[in-house]
Amino acid sequence: MRAMVLGGPGRPLEFEHRAVPVPAPDQVLLEVEACGVCRTDLHLLDAELPDIPYPIVPGHQIVARVAAAAGDLATGQRVGVPWLGWTCGQCRYCADDRENLCDKARFTGYQLDGGFAEFALADPRYCLPLPDGPPAERLAPLLCAGLIGYRSLRLAGDGIERLGIFGFGAAGHLVAPAAIHLGIKVYAFTRPGDDAGQAFARDLGCTWTGGSDETPPQTLDAALIFAPV
Repeated sequence: MRAMVLGGPGRPLEFEHRAVPVPAPDQVLLEVEACGVCRTDLHLLDAELPDIPYPIVPGHQIVARVAAAAGDLATGQRVGVPWLGWTCGQCRYCADDRENLCDKARFTGYQLDGGFAEFALADPRYCLPLPDGPPAERLAPLLCAGLIGYRSLRLAGDGIERLGIFGFGAAGHLVAPAAIHLGIKVYAFTRPGDDAGQAFARDLGCTWTGGSDETPPQTLDAALIFAPV
C-alpha cells in the first residue's frame, strides 16, 4: 500500500510503499477513502507532543470502508476513526463512560498509525458508523472539529437561547449551524479586527459577530471557547 510517513521532528512527509497491515484479533482493517488534516498533525511535526514514536503515519480524521468483517462491523461498511483510538476499558474513567480520560489511552495518528495511507488498522470500539451518501472529504472534518464542537454544545446544557462561540475556526464554524438548527441564537467572537471571519460567521447565520474584546448586545446563556490564544 501507499503511505505518507513522518520520520522525525521537522521532517517532510515521505512517500513509502508498505505491506498492507494485518489486523490483530481486536482490530479491524480499513480501506481509507479520505483523511482530514488537523492542527495536531503539526504538533507531531514540531515534536510538541510527548514520546512520539517516529516513524508514524499521521491522520486522525479517517473515513474508510471495512476491508474485512470484524466484531459488529460488516465488510464494506463505512466508518469513521477519530483521535481517540484505544482505551483500556478497565480503569475508573472507562467504567464511568469517561474513557477520553483513560490514563492508558492511545491516539490515532500519534501513538497508532493513522489515515495518511491506503489502509489502516483500528479498534472496532472506536469506529463510528457513517452514512454512505456524503462525500468522504466532507465527513472527515466531523471526526475531529465536528466532534469537539458537538461535545461542547451538549455539555453546555439544555434551555440555551443565546450561545457565544469564542474562536471561530474549525470547531466553531461547524457547531454554529448545528446550534442555529436547534433554534439557538449564536454570537460569534473572533480575533479583534478579523472582518473576514466575522463576515463568514454572519453568512452561516450567526445573530451577532464581533471581536473577543467586545461585549455582546445581550447576555449569553452559555459560551463555548475554541480560541487558540
